[in-house]
Amino acid sequence: MPRNSREITADDIMSLEDYEQIRAEKREENLLRKRFRRLAVGPHVTVYFESWDTMWLQVQEMLRIEKGGEEQLVDELRAYNPMIPNGDELTCTLMFEIEDPGRRDALLNQLGGVIDHIHIVIDSEKIGAVPEQDVDRESDSGKASSVLFLHFLFSAEQKAKFRDPANRLFFQIDHPAYGHAAIIGEEMRAELARDFA
Repeated sequence: MPRNSREITADDIMSLEDYEQIRAEKREENLLRKRFRRLAVGPHVTVYFESWDTMWLQVQEMLRIEKGGEEQLVDELRAYNPMIPNGDELTCTLMFEIEDPGRRDALLNQLGGVIDHIHIVIDSEKIGAVPEQDVDRESDSGKASSVLFLHFLFSAEQKAKFRDPANRLFFQIDHPAYGHAAIIGEEMRAELARDFA
């Protein structure tokens, strides 16, 4: 369940020992939550809509793996806090997933400017993706990154339309090299609408 807070602080982070005791439970909760926050868009894209909880777990996992202590915690909070929805947006991690490196590179080399072709569509109204400003997600040659961190900014009117089940919702990529859309179903709509609370 997303937290009312829009930021993870050092006080929210558990010691490695305490986290280890609840890790299996938290990972299971996350898997259940992701059922309503994960969307396949065509054959090669998976979208994971983020929340306070998904980012908290990511920070805890990074600290567990790297064991960098307080210094690492500062960097992790700086990296992951911007991906927590602020009440007027949805955020997601979008991944181009192709196991074969040659095929993956061939597709990514064709996807220059793909961020300009990613939208959430409410009936016929498009809300365009805005990239997280942490790093450049496209090489000088125009090759897209296989992982994109995206924000979708909503007005009050658009949030109301998003919540209204009378309006159809889609996640759309309309790039010439990858044109696919996926319906955002009612369970996912209800889950994501909580990010606007």
